[in-house]
Amino acid sequence: MKKVRVYQEVRKMRFEELYELRTQKRLTVTEAAELLGVHERTFRRWSRRYKDQGEEGLGDKRLDKVAYNAAPVDEVVQVLNLFQTSYPNFNVSHFYDMYRFKHEGKRSYSWVKRTLQDAGIIKKLKKKGGHRKKRDRRPTKGMMIHQDGSTHEWVECKVWDLIVTMDDADNEIYSAFFVEEEGTFSSFQGVKEVIEKHGLFCSLYTDRGTHYWHTPKAGGKVDKAHLTQFRRAMTQLGIDMIAAYSPEARGRSERMFKTLQERLPKELELAGITDIISANQFLRETFLPLFNKRFKVTPTETESAFIPWKPQSLELDDILCYQEERIVKKDNTISYKGELLQIPRDNHRYSYQKAVVRVHHYIDDTMAIFYGHRCLGRYDKNGNLFKKAA
Repeated sequence: MKKVRVYQEVRKMRFEELYELRTQKRLTVTEAAELLGVHERTFRRWSRRYKDQGEEGLGDKRLDKVAYNAAPVDEVVQVLNLFQTSYPNFNVSHFYDMYRFKHEGKRSYSWVKRTLQDAGIIKKLKKKGGHRKKRDRRPTKGMMIHQDGSTHEWVECKVWDLIVTMDDADNEIYSAFFVEEEGTFSSFQGVKEVIEKHGLFCSLYTDRGTHYWHTPKAGGKVDKAHLTQFRRAMTQLGIDMIAAYSPEARGRSERMFKTLQERLPKELELAGITDIISANQFLRETFLPLFNKRFKVTPTETESAFIPWKPQSLELDDILCYQEERIVKKDNTISYKGELLQIPRDNHRYSYQKAVVRVHHYIDDTMAIFYGHRCLGRYDKNGNLFKKAA
């Protein structure tokens, strides 16, 4: 029984008791009305109705009327059937998004939730814990970017890492993709996609993963003097890196991953996707646009802190890569990752014997040899020369 009907029944019993005392002249109308918590005129009106109609005269007839905007029974049944047949494992918020955007539903979230609860399909949750104050967001887009990875069974029997790069100011996910295993190259790829679309940003907030930071003592502070390949690239781009020291410190990205883990596997299953290539295509083309539309918030300020990327003496790919030095052998070759890379003849120098060169290992597993800012040659993943220096 709803609270309003319970209140009405209690009010009836209380009125009957006070009406009897008033009839016996043990209470005045004013006293009885005050005890019932109503105006004197109201008590007199109820007394007349009770005398003429009995207990029925005390009922609130508005409760028996159907609201003018009440949903037809057919619409209620349609929503219940839609949830049970197509989205049985979805939570209410996720189901409502599908109902609204995919099925063009017109009802409010509260109505959908109440309808499912009244039908006993979902349970009412207990009240959440006490209020906690969140860290204030950065006021403008591009001031702080979060990057993190989540290992999860995104499709049945297949565990992948989802790499997400998002803005602190408005929760927008700029880059998201699945990889077999998180690492330096996947982090490079996330940053590259952000810079190419939006420009250089001010700072990057990450966990203390070994590809981000050197941490001499487990659980201790990061060594900011000893640069990883990733941090070297960020320093070269002028992007400040910030290390998080607890899951609570990464609360914003942790909550985002919780939402993704609740929604994305169900939508991948609904779309019949089982391989990582199709999953990345679905994520990029179908899932992310609607997800960002649903969960983006409005930044405090409208200005942007992004700075458009303009090609420098080195291309972006030549910064977001592994860089290692090698000494050239007598036959103008170097060894790298088990491959022998042959430096081709050029017009700038007769021989590069004993010269210190720099190997660039790119995201797509290709390689290049640089002498200063001059590229001597580019190679495929097997070490075969496929592009000679200009």
